[in-house]
Amino acid sequence: MRAAFAEEIETIAGLDERVILLSGDIGNRMFDSLKARYPNRFYNCGVAEANMASVAAGLAMCGHRPVTYTITAFNTIRCLEQIRVDICLQNLPVIIVGVGGGLSYASLNATHHALEDIACLRSLPNMTIVCPGDAWEVRAAIRAAFDLDGPVYIRLAKKNEPLVHEDVPDFSIGKGMIIKSGEDICLLNSGSLLPITVDVTRMLADKGVSAQLVNMPTVKPLDVDLLSNIFSQFSHVFTLEEHSVIGGFGSAVAEWLADQKSTKAHLTRIGTDDRFMVEAGDQEYARFFFGITAEQIIEKVSQSLTL
Repeated sequence: MRAAFAEEIETIAGLDERVILLSGDIGNRMFDSLKARYPNRFYNCGVAEANMASVAAGLAMCGHRPVTYTITAFNTIRCLEQIRVDICLQNLPVIIVGVGGGLSYASLNATHHALEDIACLRSLPNMTIVCPGDAWEVRAAIRAAFDLDGPVYIRLAKKNEPLVHEDVPDFSIGKGMIIKSGEDICLLNSGSLLPITVDVTRMLADKGVSAQLVNMPTVKPLDVDLLSNIFSQFSHVFTLEEHSVIGGFGSAVAEWLADQKSTKAHLTRIGTDDRFMVEAGDQEYARFFFGITAEQIIEKVSQSLTL
């Protein structure tokens, strides 16, 4: 995903001279081409993420279109006050890009896990939150973010994620997309678990369960029209995300559901549970630790359906 972001932001910078990329001391080689072409529009702000957020706010107030980029845990929670006061309170068009969302940096231990970022930023007024599912969606999300005149948080995974789409999809902020139709249950994915959710859909088909797969890259605002249709059509709906079950995409859907008069479907939220992982391990191990591998998701779905 990060390579797709680097290519796309350079393309957009070539079309709009207001675009300025701020980095929190990562991606220097990845942005070499952009720096060579636009040396006055890339700034390494160092390991000072709070300051970077404030610099971005100042640039936006001067008419620029700044983008901040660094590791997710550090570009969100570490500078939450600056995002809240400097960016969101003034409703400034700053795009915050977090790379390594979820457990992408699992091998660097809990300090680099990002499992609470959506929960924190979702509560901020004026904030839009987008979680692409593959590199094609990253390209679409960046383009769409520049069409908005307010704060946007884009949550990336890291690198070498499987592609789900064959090209840039039809993408709109606040709209979901049906990846596969189904009749029995519905899987609602948001973010980096999309390739795993595709596998889960196939595995369920082998068990005789026809699952509709819907990807919802936008956590805020939710596609409430699509949700209304889904919860009136299916008996069971499952949300999947590489984020805590507290405050993330599943919570957003549950909050929406609580305000509805009546629905047909039962909701089950699947994500990371409420604990830290303090042992060492790569992303695959960390997903197993938190119970979000394809096999573990199948088990949770099966238990809910009492297969």
